[in-house]
Amino acid sequence: MRDVIRQLITAKRIAVVGLSDDPARISYQVAEYLMERGKEIVPVNPQVERVMGMKSYAKLAEVPGKVDLVNVFRRAEFCAGVVEEAIRIGAGGVWLQSGIVSAQGEKLAAEAGMPFVQDRCLMVELARG
Repeated sequence: MRDVIRQLITAKRIAVVGLSDDPARISYQVAEYLMERGKEIVPVNPQVERVMGMKSYAKLAEVPGKVDLVNVFRRAEFCAGVVEEAIRIGAGGVWLQSGIVSAQGEKLAAEAGMPFVQDRCLMVELARG
């Protein structure tokens, strides 16, 4: 697991699925931290048009260009679908934030040979190095 974490924290372009436009939400705070660390953030949330001044996409398939990592802030029941989308777009990996666990998402990622982390905070792991 540690090797996968080390690999994924090097991602440069991160699609944040479920990124809120509310600065009080953890998804916003994590994305802000990632940007401060030089990461390019791509908001993916059909409920908002813009987040942090950036266009928000309704789904991963709409994101232009390569996605190095998909960071997920969605309830567990939606995560397998997000993993399927990540596989379809050829993302470099999927990361489910702290408190989010999806056995089905993990299985799909493993079958596709896609690096996968769950129930961990990307911000904490990046700070840890």
